[in-house]
Formats: sequence, C-alpha cells, structure tokens
Amino acid sequence: MKARKKPVVIEFVRYDGKNEHKVKAFVGSCLNIQQEHYASEVVEIHIETLEGWMRVSVGDYVIKGVNGEFYPCKPDIFEKTYDIIGE
Repeated sequence: MKARKKPVVIEFVRYDGKNEHKVKAFVGSCLNIQQEHYASEVVEIHIETLEGWMRVSVGDYVIKGVNGEFYPCKPDIFEKTYDIIGE
C-alpha cells in the first residue's frame, strides 16, 4: 500500500541560536531556556512536545502541528517536506 501526505499549511519559526525570544513568542509556555549562570548566554532550549521535552538545536525549525502541538524538525527533513510559501 502507498499513501500521499495531505497538503497542510503549517506555521513555523527557525531557531538561529540567538532568537530564543522569537521561539518563546511562538510556542509560549512550552519552552524551557537553559542559560549559563555566570553569563547571559543561552546554552540550549527545549520545547514540550507530545512525546515529552525535546532539545531544539541551532538551525532546527519549530513547527506547530495540525492540532496545535509543537515539535522540532531538522533542516534536511524540513526542506524535503515543506515549501515556504510566505508569512
């Protein structure tokens, strides 16, 4: 058997290592930012997904799913799966 993925428009933000506040505005309370105690530098960020907390690496896309859930997506998978259509 074979199936084709239905065309669905999604919302996303790409984490560039410096825009954690933009990611926070997108996902709300589903974000956990870990910073160095002695500096304001962000060490890593995590988002709460249906499978639990997942790390978001620099370059990852954070996608809002069809049911309002969030999850990270690696750039190579995003580029194979989605075409950016605008704002």
